[in-house]
Amino acid sequence: MESVVRTRLIVLDQAQAPGVCQSCDARSISVCSAIDGKDLHRLASLATVQQVGAGKTFINEGDPADHFYNLTQGTVKLFKLLPDGRRQITGFSHRGDFLGLAVSHSYAFSAEAVDQVRVCRFSRSALRRVMDDFPALEKRLLDVASNELVAAQEQMLLLGRKTARERVASFLMAQEKRLSLCGHEMPDALELAMTRGDIADYLGLTIETISRTFTRLRNEGLIAILAADQVRILDHDGLAELADGFSE
Repeated sequence: MESVVRTRLIVLDQAQAPGVCQSCDARSISVCSAIDGKDLHRLASLATVQQVGAGKTFINEGDPADHFYNLTQGTVKLFKLLPDGRRQITGFSHRGDFLGLAVSHSYAFSAEAVDQVRVCRFSRSALRRVMDDFPALEKRLLDVASNELVAAQEQMLLLGRKTARERVASFLMAQEKRLSLCGHEMPDALELAMTRGDIADYLGLTIETISRTFTRLRNEGLIAILAADQVRILDHDGLAELADGFSE
């Protein structure tokens, strides 16, 4: 099993923490939004800011689940390893996502930074004490756990029943939906921080199949490939129908 790579830690004192948290771009879309500004110092005082470089692992499957992580910058891939070393990416997390909630005594996944990542790390025991005083925070975390269950069900459907074209279409639609849920205006092109290999591992396909499928979707006029990490959706309705299994 991979060892956790040393990362840069920044511990915020109580004087500076509220200001840092109030100016955080991810606050409005993360669990922290459940805490009023006047009480933010309670949550901020528990946070350790952790900077993680691209390609570095900061959660290892099987390690004691002593912390939660609130992702405030960058993209993270979540994965599980088989005994023979094969890897299955189970999801990608982005700014505003909360990691480590749906686990028991040990982490059920590993987490690796796709690009430059920043997280706020919270002790599980300390955060649970804060939840006793802020029911809204507990409710928000319950919503996060519920969304994770829905995402797991959708992933099972994607891997079990959908064709390669349907899987790639579903992936692209999900990337666009994530931006809309975060309140962003739709960009001219989707920025895909993950590699084709990462997408292949996530969708249960080979890299060659991913490349062929992207090319086919381009030839069908559904997308435009601007660069290796940039895709523009040209036909939203057509791509959505394909993702839902309504298009041959």
